[in-house]
Amino acid sequence: MSTPTHHPEHDLHRLLRGEHDDPFALLGPHGTGEARVVTAFDPGAERMWALTEGAEHPLHPVHDAHGLFRGDVPGDAPYRLRGAAGGSDWTVEDPYRFPPVLGEIDEYLLGEGSHLRLWEALGAHVTEHEGVPGTHFAVWAPNARRVSVVGEFNWWDGRRHPMRRRGATGVWEIFLPGVADGAVYRYEILGADGTVQPRKADPVGFGSEHPPANASVVRDIASYGWSDDLWMATRYKRHDPAAPMSVYEVHLPSWRRKDGGRPISYIEAADELIAYVREMGFTHIELLPVSEYPFDGSWGYQPIGLFAPTIRCGLPNEFRDLMNAAHRAGVGVILDWVPGHFPTDEHGLGRFDGTALYEHSDPKEGFHQDWNTLIYNYGRAEVSNFLTANALFWLEEYHVDGLRVDAVASMLYRDYSRASGEWIPNKDGGRENYEAIAMLQRMNTAAYGMDGGIVTVAEESTAYPGVSRPVDQGGLGFGFKWNMGWMNDTLEYMRKDPVYRSYHHHQMTFGLVYAFSENFILPISHDEVVHGKGSMIGKMPGSDWEKFANLRAYYGFMWGHPGKKLLFMGQEFAQWSEWNHDAQIDWDCLGDARHAGMQRLVRDLNHLYRDTPALHVKDCDGSGFRWIEGGDSINSVFSWVRSGAEGDAPVAVICNLTPQEHVGYRIGLPRAGSWREALNTDAEIYGGGNRGNLGAVEATDGASHGLPAVAEVTLPPLSVVFLVFEG
Repeated sequence: MSTPTHHPEHDLHRLLRGEHDDPFALLGPHGTGEARVVTAFDPGAERMWALTEGAEHPLHPVHDAHGLFRGDVPGDAPYRLRGAAGGSDWTVEDPYRFPPVLGEIDEYLLGEGSHLRLWEALGAHVTEHEGVPGTHFAVWAPNARRVSVVGEFNWWDGRRHPMRRRGATGVWEIFLPGVADGAVYRYEILGADGTVQPRKADPVGFGSEHPPANASVVRDIASYGWSDDLWMATRYKRHDPAAPMSVYEVHLPSWRRKDGGRPISYIEAADELIAYVREMGFTHIELLPVSEYPFDGSWGYQPIGLFAPTIRCGLPNEFRDLMNAAHRAGVGVILDWVPGHFPTDEHGLGRFDGTALYEHSDPKEGFHQDWNTLIYNYGRAEVSNFLTANALFWLEEYHVDGLRVDAVASMLYRDYSRASGEWIPNKDGGRENYEAIAMLQRMNTAAYGMDGGIVTVAEESTAYPGVSRPVDQGGLGFGFKWNMGWMNDTLEYMRKDPVYRSYHHHQMTFGLVYAFSENFILPISHDEVVHGKGSMIGKMPGSDWEKFANLRAYYGFMWGHPGKKLLFMGQEFAQWSEWNHDAQIDWDCLGDARHAGMQRLVRDLNHLYRDTPALHVKDCDGSGFRWIEGGDSINSVFSWVRSGAEGDAPVAVICNLTPQEHVGYRIGLPRAGSWREALNTDAEIYGGGNRGNLGAVEATDGASHGLPAVAEVTLPPLSVVFLVFEG
């Protein structure tokens, strides 16, 4: 340490005005032994002393600087500060007597933009430093002139705790003794131009205030008593493309409401949601974003606190309770993750240190016109590292099983939703966003490299090649991709009156042309039941009976079709109203037998899908699918065979999507013998007319549809029948 006992007058005044970029050069102890001098700043103090073991050393006012004191404190032992004003006094630890917490390795990795455990270096960490309890704060703000931690613990006064700059890393840090779990804080940043920025929430903060308040909250996430070791060791089996995957998509605050309208808590969901999902036979839950977000109406898709589970439903360890309960029940949890954009709220990442730090400065690259949000500067190493580390954070700290990445198409293309002249081409003059592509590849490589048992999923709506191909083979490296084309085509078909469906037969068959080009999930997500699109049951044509029959048939078609499955909450029991994020889904409608029958159908489809290898083993392998008849457009009948591994019983799926019953409909089958009617969407228990095949169909030798056996089946109106070979 240097040992100045006097400071230039302008340095002292910069400190007093909150403009000094190196407060540790002035404050704290300087020198050792008999030459040690302590300088302290407390604007509320009229008198001040340094306390050492058995001694009290007076500190004297420095010139006319109010609150600034200096004095000799011989020795090398730790000291505390005692201040007094009027008739009161207080004793505190001096933050400026502590050395840095971050080490040289942290500094190197931070400077390089390669710190994949970024959350262990940045953010607010409850810790003990040199035997003193407190909280270590660190934040990246490379273009700031001064950064301070402010909170109730220092009267929100940015002059009191300016931070230490860590070399060329752009990181600022300070250890504040006595600040504990639950403390509310922000960063006050003086920009390079001398302007004090709006107070910022911590980009790597682990907690937040309840909205609409939006300061960060110190949360100690250092330990938790996990009891999901068996799940974590074996979950890789559940994410293999050959494993069954049926996902229940949930917006937790509106799944159930409690006590007059508050969102269900993580602890309550650990009991109620997990039990429901298990009963319904879903293999996974997908949670709409839980990263802290300011605006309820964004559903979490405009996040600011990327490292904080939303306080709307509870504390960080309570979110861990939910994860732990899911795993102990054999249910996986996937989180929606949003690296595509972030909101412009002034307490967030926008112009964080007074400059376009996380975003591009040019709105042609840095602003989403569709969502009025900012776009990350993926080409900046520190920003790419921030996002990659955030993905790893959820997988590591919260045992999340996977991430579904939102709006990937908006990241891949520089001209996404932009007219000519409103975007900047890449270095080769093209529209691909090379930097975003590299970030996604890096994230997937790091995530699977950390734990091969996880899964990543892309919501990608274009024909970009190789989304679910490994990075070393030129792909983006995702495990699965949402099949948006299948969803759009088939929903458009189902909306049509059956009298017109024969003219649109291809909308149900076209998906098989590309069904195995990626590892696909078939999604009927929240996006299909909001913004005036109506509910799933509301999309179906005809009378009420026909609406329910159509939707039952559509779900049967979906579960028989190659690809993993995803339904949004409320769709499983066909609620009439479209989704409202401000209220719970319409559980009351289950008092109607038609809705209860739909729920029972989805449950049985899930169990059939999970228990029948032919329906899932080759979801992503074209050798497991064969058309029986894909061209019967006149009757709007579709039929195919699903096959699994050698020895797995094949399954025939026959769909009749008109209100006309077909008796004695002739189909080819791969084997002669008995085919059990494993599920019929027209069964009475589902709300149907109970027409069908009396439990089984007999196939006899005789070629039909290019197959060696033939059978005559009854196809109820607006129905799907599953036949499983029994020999």
